[in-house]
Amino acid sequence: MVCTLFGVTRQAYYEAEIHERKTSISRMIVLTIIKDLRAEIPQIGTRKLLFQLEPHLEEHGIKMGRDQLFDLLRFHGLLIRRRKRLVKTTDSHHWLKKYPNLIVGMVITSPEQLWVSDITYIRTMEGFSYLSLITDAYSRKIVGYALYPTLEATGCIEALEMAVNGRRNVTPFILIHHSDRGIQYCSYEYIEILMKANIAISMTQSGSPYENALAERVNGIIKNEFFPRKVYQNHKEAKKTITRIIMTYNEKRPHSSIDYLTPEKAHNLEGIIRKRWKQYSKQEKIKEQILV
Repeated sequence: MVCTLFGVTRQAYYEAEIHERKTSISRMIVLTIIKDLRAEIPQIGTRKLLFQLEPHLEEHGIKMGRDQLFDLLRFHGLLIRRRKRLVKTTDSHHWLKKYPNLIVGMVITSPEQLWVSDITYIRTMEGFSYLSLITDAYSRKIVGYALYPTLEATGCIEALEMAVNGRRNVTPFILIHHSDRGIQYCSYEYIEILMKANIAISMTQSGSPYENALAERVNGIIKNEFFPRKVYQNHKEAKKTITRIIMTYNEKRPHSSIDYLTPEKAHNLEGIIRKRWKQYSKQEKIKEQILV
């Protein structure tokens, strides 16, 4: 009777009902998998999330494209929002020697050709702690890190020592260390470690973040994709969590700039790695609701 009223056959009605039921179940499965994936990387972007979902979708026989995933996440309020850095961590107005920028136009074809460094902050109930990161530009692997309670050079030095001690020393290229002109990177102790390790020193020539964009990007990933709103009880708790986060970043987070490999896998390669990213239109960025 109802089918006749709306001009559809009973078979079409039941097929539509079955399809709707299957779609609802599929969405529930996808949301459950997303919950598990974001348990480790809470703010991972939608495109990388889709890449990680693909084997799970295939296993369950679910077909879902990028736009469908965007719509599903938007409906459930799960699209991410980016936040700007509010705390200044760089002081380049000092008398210590600054070095020229050596990486303009540089083409990187293997690990340990270029390390980039930067500092960001982590919130605790006791105040800010400062995270020093050293990232291999080829693989995006964080090769050195240290969380320190102040902006003294000590934290940067600890991160550098970790990176130097873990260096493989198999590349025929001279390793370059690139950073901003902050007082920590120009300090006598820091420069001495670089020179003893035969690492060339490169620095930005202005305050523009584009001159150290990769280091800024990795900082943003660690801050914005892993528990961005969490305020730790104290420095000790933050330090323990950061160690776990960096391990997850190195071993599990795919990068579109390195063919959706994890940094750990890319660090064992050589040669040009395919890039999967592209410039997205303003409309697409608005659709993804990423605030920059």
